[in-house]
Amino acid sequence: MGKETILVTGGAGFIGSHLVESLLQEDYRVICLDNFNDSYSPLLKEQNIRHVLENPDFELIRGDILDIQLLHDIFSGNIARIPRTQNSEPRIKNLTPKTQDLRPIKVIHLAAMAGVCASLISPDIYIDVDVKGTLNLLEVVRNYDVKQFIFASSSSVYGINKKVPFSPDDLLPLQVSPYAAAKRCAELYCRTYHHLYNIPITILRLFTVYGPRQRPDMAIRKFISLIFDDKPIPVFGDGKSRRDYTYVSDCIESFMKAMNKPMDFEIFNIGSGKLIELQELINLLERETGREVKMEHLDNQAGDVPITYADISKTRRILDYNPKISIEEGVKRFVEWYKKEYKLRKE
Repeated sequence: MGKETILVTGGAGFIGSHLVESLLQEDYRVICLDNFNDSYSPLLKEQNIRHVLENPDFELIRGDILDIQLLHDIFSGNIARIPRTQNSEPRIKNLTPKTQDLRPIKVIHLAAMAGVCASLISPDIYIDVDVKGTLNLLEVVRNYDVKQFIFASSSSVYGINKKVPFSPDDLLPLQVSPYAAAKRCAELYCRTYHHLYNIPITILRLFTVYGPRQRPDMAIRKFISLIFDDKPIPVFGDGKSRRDYTYVSDCIESFMKAMNKPMDFEIFNIGSGKLIELQELINLLERETGREVKMEHLDNQAGDVPITYADISKTRRILDYNPKISIEEGVKRFVEWYKKEYKLRKE
């Protein structure tokens, strides 16, 4: 019996690239579908996956989840071997379907337009990618023998939730950004397609994932970058907002555990189950970087929420998920990684 083939959409991104590496280490064949868009520098995404390009079990397809024909070609096995040069384009041919083990039997869907702030400026793109793109995948998957569909959702779907910590069973009456609304819509399509076509679906609601390769616009990386450039970091509101931060290795563990335990339909929170206030985080960054932190105090940001806090009891119980990296250890590791990147950037 051949290796299982996993399709990872958005596999050149922050979380996706870490997940691709873990899957390859566990002896899976991986197809990475990524369009390398310019929401942030495509060169960073190229760097994310440069170490796996020559792995014979890795296929990189530079394409879009909005391309229905491309998705059908992937699931039917009609994709020619793709050259592993950074500037390569996908070569799609109508070939006789390859052997069954070359077709994806599981999907981990990470591809999305991310970011709350950007969604306030261009909400239509989030409908196109986060909603329509997810619908496209579901519509194609229902026509093929796919054993599992894992969807990466977000803690943002909880909106301003007065009940804390947030539980997967909570009612979600209001999302406060187009990004959050799009993620919630995608969740609803997942549930609907499970109901209609019995697709096994697991939804993972990710709580502020951070670590090496994090997107430049996300808080911890943005803060560290500004600190090393001796620039002030933006502090919105009174600095008392609280977040549940998830180190990337713990996040990847949750995907691996979910993949090895297919569900009929379930939703899980992926977080640390612990809170840290913004000012405490800033103090921690100051200590780990060894630099004084300058702050620029600003009004509250539209689309932001005062707290995110994951109830991970269900995830612990069913997936045996046990986050290992504390915020203190995670920030220390992140700063160590960034110092190396910063040194390379300055050379």
